[in-house]
Amino acid sequence: MKYVLLIFILTFVVAVYASLYTVNKFPQFSRPVSINLNETHVLDLDSITVVATTQYQANSFKKFMQGRHYRKAWETPIKVPVLNMNSYGNGLTPIKKGGGKQTKSLKLSSKDSFVYSLRSVNKFPQPLVPDFAKKIGLSNIVIDGISAQHPYAALIVANLSSQIGLLNTQPQLYFVPKQNGLNTYNDEFGNKLYLLEFETENKNFTHLENVKSVVETDDLLELKQKHMSNVSIDKAFFIKSRLFDFIIGDWDRHAKQWGWVLVEESDKLVAKALAADRDNAFFYVDGVIPSIISNRFVVSDLQAFEKQINYVPALVEPNDRYFLQNTSEKIFITQAQILQRELTDEIIENAFKIWPKTFRDLDANTLIEKIKSRRNQIVSYAKTFKAHIDKKGLIEEPLKGCEDLNLISPLQKCFDCNNQ
Repeated sequence: MKYVLLIFILTFVVAVYASLYTVNKFPQFSRPVSINLNETHVLDLDSITVVATTQYQANSFKKFMQGRHYRKAWETPIKVPVLNMNSYGNGLTPIKKGGGKQTKSLKLSSKDSFVYSLRSVNKFPQPLVPDFAKKIGLSNIVIDGISAQHPYAALIVANLSSQIGLLNTQPQLYFVPKQNGLNTYNDEFGNKLYLLEFETENKNFTHLENVKSVVETDDLLELKQKHMSNVSIDKAFFIKSRLFDFIIGDWDRHAKQWGWVLVEESDKLVAKALAADRDNAFFYVDGVIPSIISNRFVVSDLQAFEKQINYVPALVEPNDRYFLQNTSEKIFITQAQILQRELTDEIIENAFKIWPKTFRDLDANTLIEKIKSRRNQIVSYAKTFKAHIDKKGLIEEPLKGCEDLNLISPLQKCFDCNNQ
């Protein structure tokens, strides 16, 4: 028996490394179709057809070992508008580079005083690769895992959320050619595919009225410490937003993924949640290696977008516990029921018409079925969500992005702790 087990382990190791040998060693990113960028003044064009990347091309064995994912979507040509920095928003000016561990981004300001971000469609997760994986030649497992993200999911999610009254950063897809408007960032950011969206630290770009400003989570906590009971969050709205995350399979919703729209109500400020960064919506993994990694007993929050949520407790974020302590279960259930009524089959199906037909043919029907299925079960998920917020209790570590704040002791534990 011991020899059988040894043979199995050796076979698996050989299969893993064999799947890595099919890596595309010369991938292309944001590749134009039928246009030579060196011979075409792209700024004169209204639109251009590009391929996001050829990095995730794979043979059948690689797909078996590392998953099918959304590989086809990443390499399918898409027609997108061209962004001219000098004409959009009366002119856009680069401020500084940003980005997380896998996204390259550039913060921009407009002459009409809005702040935007260019977020790369292509991802570069090399910083996420553990040192041990680099040493034993397994970096590609992490890098290839980006194919589990749909390159254009954010467009659908923004449409769905707007249809049901939730807030988002209003992403738009553009090809950004090299141009003088990029200034010193021209070589690094020019000739690439981006989502252009509003920053979460901004003036009001939403449909809401009486808005003071849009702030990030750390700024909200500082405002709370300064004004205490005069600052609150709309808990029902945040719960609705979080349950929507469950429906679209977005498992990565830490505190830095949110902005807050501050609405003035009778000399007080009420913060409404604004969702940002939808890279992991519709996240789907299959294949031998990803299925092992995403098992609930390995990385429990890394969950594939299926018709049913695999393990709700793993989706409870520290910010859920921070903002939603001592919230009635009735509010969770009511917001789930509202989602079921508002997120109709027609709204779900129409949202996917944003994608070109080639992309709808690839993935739309499957995704629509999964969204409807999760919507139909959202009341049950809401009850479990509430129960495990209570079970996990107050947070012990600062929220992500808030580590440097000097908060009073009660406010370190939960948003309303000082009011109790």
